Amino acid sequence: MRNATRLATFWLIAIAGAAALAQPASLSWTAVAPGVEHAHFRREAPSEGFWNINVLRVDLTRARLDVIRARDTAIGLETVTSMAARTGAIAAVNGGYFRTSGDFLGESTGTLQIDGVVWSEPDRARAAVGIVREPPSSRLIFGHVAWQASIVAGREKRTVEGVNRARGPNDLVVFTPDFGPATITDSSGIEVVVRKDRVVEIHDEAGSTPIPRDGFIVSARGGGREWVRRALRDGTRVRVSTVLQPADPFRSNPWAAAEDILGAGPKLVTAGRVDVTDVREQMIPTFAPEPHPRTAIGALADGRALLLVADGRRPPERVGLALDDLARLLIELGAVEAINLDGGGSTTMVVQGKLVNFPTDPTGERPVSDAIVVRGPG
Repeated sequence: MRNATRLATFWLIAIAGAAALAQPASLSWTAVAPGVEHAHFRREAPSEGFWNINVLRVDLTRARLDVIRARDTAIGLETVTSMAARTGAIAAVNGGYFRTSGDFLGESTGTLQIDGVVWSEPDRARAAVGIVREPPSSRLIFGHVAWQASIVAGREKRTVEGVNRARGPNDLVVFTPDFGPATITDSSGIEVVVRKDRVVEIHDEAGSTPIPRDGFIVSARGGGREWVRRALRDGTRVRVSTVLQPADPFRSNPWAAAEDILGAGPKLVTAGRVDVTDVREQMIPTFAPEPHPRTAIGALADGRALLLVADGRRPPERVGLALDDLARLLIELGAVEAINLDGGGSTTMVVQGKLVNFPTDPTGERPVSDAIVVRGPG
C-alpha cells in the first residue's frame, strides 16, 4: 500500500482508452488548432454569484506545452499575451509565483527549470508540474519538489542556497548567464567569476558583477563569504551541482526525466481524488478556503493536459473559487492529477492571440514572470 501511495504522487499519465469524461452539462468544446480545444462556461457558485471558467484541453501527441520566462531572463515581467505572441503560441496561461517588488522584480520564487536548466530553486518543497518529452509525444508528472545543490573546490564543499536570486545574510548563490548581464547585487559580499570551471576573478566587497556567457558567478555574504574566501583562489577548479528530486520518499527520481519544471502549489488532485496540500506547503491560512481567481494545470487519464482559469473578485458575475471547489471541478473535467498555479490578479488565459478571461487588476492584464504556452508539435 505504501508503494502504491508513492506511485500515485507521481502518477505518470499514460493510460490509453480512458472512460468518457464527466463534464458540466453546458460544456461545449471548440477546436482552435490540431489537438487543442477550448471551452467556456458559467455556473452558479456554492455561495451567491457565478463561476466564470475557461479551460483548454490539449492532446500532447498533437501539440506541446512549454514553460517560458518573461523576456527570456531570470528577472523582469511580461504579459501572457506578449509571451504568447513572441513565441507563436496557440494559447497560454500564467505560471508560477514571483517577486513583486525591488531590484529582483519578477524573480521566480519557486521551482523553475527550462530546457533542462535550473533557473530557480524549490521553495518549501511546494508542488510542481514537469513536462517529459517522449517524441513524438510528451507527458506530465506532478508532485512535490526538493533539491540538493553544492559547490566543490578541491577538498572543500558547501551547500548552495539559491540560484539567480537575492542573497540572504549567510547565503551562497550562483548566478548563471540566464539571469542577465550582471548580478545587480550590492557591495556587502564577495563575488567570484568562474569561466570554463575555473576561478578567473575575485571581487570582495563588490557587487553587480558581469556574468560571463561561458561561466557563472559565485556570490556570497556572511558565512558563505567566509567559505568563499577560504576555498576559492585564482585558478581554482570549481564544480557546482544541482539536482531536483522528489520531496516525498520515492525509489527513483521522475523529475530527472523532465525537460521543463514549473513550481507553484498547492497540489489539488492526486490519483483522481481531492488532495489540497496547502498546509503542508505552508500557504497562509486564508489562501485555500477563500474564493479567488485561480489558474491550474492538470492531466487526464488518457494523457491529455488541462489548463483552467477561473475569474473572480467581481461579484456576482465572477466570484472566484476556493481550492476544494477548484479541485472538484478539475476532477469533474476528468483530471486525475493537478496543481494550483499563481492566481489572483495574475490569472490569465490567451487563446489564438485573444485574452479570453477577465483579469482583475484595474490596469488590465498583469505582467507576470513566466507562462505555460501551447504550441504545435516539434
